[in-house]
Amino acid sequence: MNSVKLGSNPIQPTKILCIGRNYHDHIKELNNSVPDEMVVFNKPPSSIGSQLCSYHGERIHYESEICFLVKNGQYCAVGFGLDLTKRELQSKLKSKGLPWERAKAFDGSAVFSRFLPIEGVHIESLQVELFINCVRVQKGLVADMIYSPQSILEELQTYTKLEDGDIIMTGTPQGVGEVHQGDVFLGRISCQNNILLEVEWVAQ
Repeated sequence: MNSVKLGSNPIQPTKILCIGRNYHDHIKELNNSVPDEMVVFNKPPSSIGSQLCSYHGERIHYESEICFLVKNGQYCAVGFGLDLTKRELQSKLKSKGLPWERAKAFDGSAVFSRFLPIEGVHIESLQVELFINCVRVQKGLVADMIYSPQSILEELQTYTKLEDGDIIMTGTPQGVGEVHQGDVFLGRISCQNNILLEVEWVAQ
């Protein structure tokens, strides 16, 4: 089973729960409709990758997200994550009313920074940023979300047991796009103008 790190300790999630369409501007950029209820899909542990890939049967698109680790049914740590997507395949599946898993849950479709404990962190003030080749392409605040992290947690618990180490990806802001080989990605999570963590990948 693939793992992530909480500090220096490896953590093995049983599942990754992802929230779609959680920022209005991102919904507009993909010409999607605002959902009547929370959009949720899962990635298996096998989707966790150590490298950022630009190709997996077709071109890959990036989506940066604020991510949380769960312990005892609550958030215990925060990290930066990329939800990697086969956009052409996703569009084709959506047009036929079919599930998205093949476009979202492939091997290597989720890459993460290390996770940091959230003790003392004001979750409602968290911000995610993504820079590609030193240019900021995405920025999103928890305050911009349609569904807050706490409401996401509560909704998920109405239908599934959250195991220790599970990861929740809270959705991506406007600015998604294609991954190009050689691009340098810098992901950042900050809170009230204080940088909590940064992670860097070179796209393969």
